[in-house]
Amino acid sequence: MTFTIGIAGITGKFARELTSILLKTPNVAIKGYCRDPSKVPQSFSSKVSLARGDAFDAPAVQAFVAGCDVVVCCYLGEPKVMVEGQKLLVDACAAEGVPRFVASDWSLDYTKLQLGQLFPKDPMIHVKAYLDAQDKVKGVHILVGMFIDNFFSPPFTTYDAASATFKYWGTGNEIWEGTTYRNAAEFTAAVCLDKDAVGIQKLVGGRASFHEIAQSFEQVYGVKPKVERQGSLDDLFNHMHELRKKDPRNIFAYLFLFFQYYMVNGQTLIGPELDNDKYPQVKPVSWEDYFRIVPKNQLQTALSSVGQNV
Repeated sequence: MTFTIGIAGITGKFARELTSILLKTPNVAIKGYCRDPSKVPQSFSSKVSLARGDAFDAPAVQAFVAGCDVVVCCYLGEPKVMVEGQKLLVDACAAEGVPRFVASDWSLDYTKLQLGQLFPKDPMIHVKAYLDAQDKVKGVHILVGMFIDNFFSPPFTTYDAASATFKYWGTGNEIWEGTTYRNAAEFTAAVCLDKDAVGIQKLVGGRASFHEIAQSFEQVYGVKPKVERQGSLDDLFNHMHELRKKDPRNIFAYLFLFFQYYMVNGQTLIGPELDNDKYPQVKPVSWEDYFRIVPKNQLQTALSSVGQNV
């Protein structure tokens, strides 16, 4: 019997990885929803039933979810899209009898945050509350930590490729939880196919301190990186809020500092108890595993390759 999975926002990085994995699974049909079907990779555009529409086109959204066994939201956009767009999908699922909705999460444990603390995650808090109040649709929330691929990209400021330098705040012993895009997609595919998987799913590729990540770098690449301490966590907290107060519209001057702070201050940790063992068919990819997969000279640009080789 065919199991139908709907993927909203199918042209995005993560959605491409997820779709490519699900297409290898027998007896699975995929319905995709996006604004521009021409952006769907040719490698699987003919294997997916595509529907065109935006996040607020209610009739198109309802037609898209009809007949699905589970719907996965892969939206990534402004707060209105992430909140009201997902609510519209949830309402459509309820109307069409779709039993499960996988929210666009894949993050640290935002359920431990207060609104406004890590402001980009506020939409997730709102959507989870909306799903918790549903009686016809069960919410699924996959927590993976950060995407490891992002850690090494220039905007995140933790790694400088030119000088092989790691830069951190705190003691360096704080735990970083991370999962690659591909590994998170593998876990998500397994969750989609598990009809009993509802609520919070804690699926993390690797947990390591900053110093351990630097040690793994040296062990795999044979190069001892420089490690620079930027200041304490209190220093980071004050610095990021000062930057935001000084010029709130210049969001990229402070956005990733907020992420760094809440990644390592202990508030949003997912582990150490995880749900990885529920899906033995998925091999967790740790920080050290990532170094073994990605050549050193490609670390800084690896993020741009996500979703491209599908």
